[in-house]
Amino acid sequence: MPEFCNPFSVLHSDRKLTNGELTRAIRFMVAAEYEAIQLYLQVAESTDNRLAHDVLVDIANEEKVHAGEFLRLLKELNPDEQRHYDDGASEVEEIINEMMTKKYPPKPPEAPPRRRKVKAEAHPEDDPPTPEGFDEGPPTWSS
Repeated sequence: MPEFCNPFSVLHSDRKLTNGELTRAIRFMVAAEYEAIQLYLQVAESTDNRLAHDVLVDIANEEKVHAGEFLRLLKELNPDEQRHYDDGASEVEEIINEMMTKKYPPKPPEAPPRRRKVKAEAHPEDDPPTPEGFDEGPPTWSS
């Protein structure tokens, strides 16, 4: 946890920061931003005062921007560190994909649609002739 009582807790105050010390200091700053976000949102969620709530949420969002700025600076100062973050993100992606596959298994392939037989339009002139002596009406039974 960052120690906020001494802003130079990662270096000696009589000299400039080394790259390693600067990297550690930036990590402290990222942690401080996340801690501030947590504190502001916790208080915002604990009040019925609309003004205080909205201001605290707005400030928390600004702290998220600051955290992003520090993370980008950290990536520039120590590119190898980004590789570790990327590895961690890839591991989480694998877990997400595994969970999604279990929750939403792939659908079996659909059978191709059946072709419907198209009924020809009725044209009486195309019907075969009726043999003589037969009525074209429906059959009737007589006794």
